[in-house]
Amino acid sequence: MTQYLPILILFAIAGGFAVTNIGISTILGRRKPTAEKLSPYECGIDPVGSARERFSVKFYLIAMLFVIFDVEVIFLYPWAVAFKSLKLFGFIEMLVFIGILLVCYLYIWKRGGLEWE
Repeated sequence: MTQYLPILILFAIAGGFAVTNIGISTILGRRKPTAEKLSPYECGIDPVGSARERFSVKFYLIAMLFVIFDVEVIFLYPWAVAFKSLKLFGFIEMLVFIGILLVCYLYIWKRGGLEWE
């Protein structure tokens, strides 16, 4: 347990430093809200419309599906790097993996999850 003592001390110092800085900025910081400070900033362009615009659930569904399939495709890179050392076993495992992804993709496609209306 004594081996972890320096790490615990480092975490305590870092946490104390963060809490101290937040406390000091809360106490000493200026609070002068102006219309310019309170307006939303959109890359230097004046905002158009409300920031509280409602998005369709389809938008979030497609975004989640993109993230899921994007993360799954990342697993292809380490496989490609170690392809020669994995031989036939690694190839079959990757075919199973891609097959599962294809079945999921086809299921989502058939259910209309990728249709934007």
